[in-house]
Amino acid sequence: MARRALILVEGTRSNGLLYVKAAQRLGLHPITLSADPARYSYLMAERIDAIRVDTDDLDALIRECSRLRDAYDIAGITSASEPFYATAGKLCRHFDLPGPNPTSVERCCDKFTQRQLLAEAGVPVPAYRLAANAMDVKSAAAEIGLPVIVKPAVGNGSSGVRLCRDVDELAEHTDYLLGGKHLWQSSPRILVEEFAQGPPYWADLMGDQIIGIGTADSGPLPYFVGRECTFPALLTDDEHERIADVSLSCLRALGLGWGPTGIEVRWTKRGPVVIEVNPRLHGTPTPQLTQLAYGIDLVTEHIKLVIGDEWDLHRRHSQTAAARFLVPESDGTLDWIGGDSRAAAVPGVAEVKFYVEPKTPIVRKGDLRDLIGCVIASSPNLAQTEAILQQAVDLVDWSITPFPSLGEYKQPDVRAPSQVAPGKR
Repeated sequence: MARRALILVEGTRSNGLLYVKAAQRLGLHPITLSADPARYSYLMAERIDAIRVDTDDLDALIRECSRLRDAYDIAGITSASEPFYATAGKLCRHFDLPGPNPTSVERCCDKFTQRQLLAEAGVPVPAYRLAANAMDVKSAAAEIGLPVIVKPAVGNGSSGVRLCRDVDELAEHTDYLLGGKHLWQSSPRILVEEFAQGPPYWADLMGDQIIGIGTADSGPLPYFVGRECTFPALLTDDEHERIADVSLSCLRALGLGWGPTGIEVRWTKRGPVVIEVNPRLHGTPTPQLTQLAYGIDLVTEHIKLVIGDEWDLHRRHSQTAAARFLVPESDGTLDWIGGDSRAAAVPGVAEVKFYVEPKTPIVRKGDLRDLIGCVIASSPNLAQTEAILQQAVDLVDWSITPFPSLGEYKQPDVRAPSQVAPGKR
């Protein structure tokens, strides 16, 4: 009898290993298809089968999956990576397997198209304009009114996203995006939008069910680098209901509702305003927080849906989980980072993870890539969880030596995460 396999199109630094481990627990043999398997260190560390293939070539992927069917029973195909989630959906349709609607996913991944569809359906979104060049950006900002958010129309991880508070910042960021410094996933198209001000929240959905709503924080401006996130958020019944209603409206407007969806909102003067809809599962640490808080393993339940099994989304307990990200405050060479074993030993700490090794060059970009680690904890209430997190991050520290500058020597920058302001996922 052929072994049941789960095909994963590409991987991710955040959720990739979670999908591999969940597949194995379900008795599946995970196989990753990637243009460069070496990008994902967990594949070699866990001895996971990986096949090099051009993942931008749908026909090449179809041929590879067809070849694999000679040796395996392909139980399902999916991806933890947003740029390849629609591709996974197309493969599912070709091989008659359960999967998301690839057209809906592609439309959602284009932030301008997403904004149009949400606005047409009456879902509250920030004022927005699409720009193709510097003149368009300047004109759009003038129409909307500074400050504005300027970001690529396609992308994730806050890459290329910046708050522009005056004309100088606007010109500087426009030059960054269009001057060859930003790596575009597609032809350059810029979204200029109103800065929706208010507390940020996110909702996790599976199918049309609201799993829970969390809160997040980021900073300092003008970038949106994650600092801290908490799940579930402390909300009134009315706030929870309004965020849930807006989230379900997003599904209807975008033709989503199969599998996981992550929706980010800000609570403004006019209530919840949708900042972004992700047609996939939110990245780390959202799955860990959900499992700690409610006992729901979102990755496992997603894979169950992918392979045609019944999922189980009922809550097994109720805790408060939170994560604190480790973010450097200077560029340079990471001399050392430590204290993880001491932090992990603190009662209530679920995970301490470093994303970098000593001697790594640290060059902050103002996005997800700036994070160098994460501490996750849970307890019966928010105050206790926050205290546990603080105790743990106080035990972690690192040293960064600034890059040498001509005729100048600076002392190493020794920074403990407890000195870093809390912030967003």
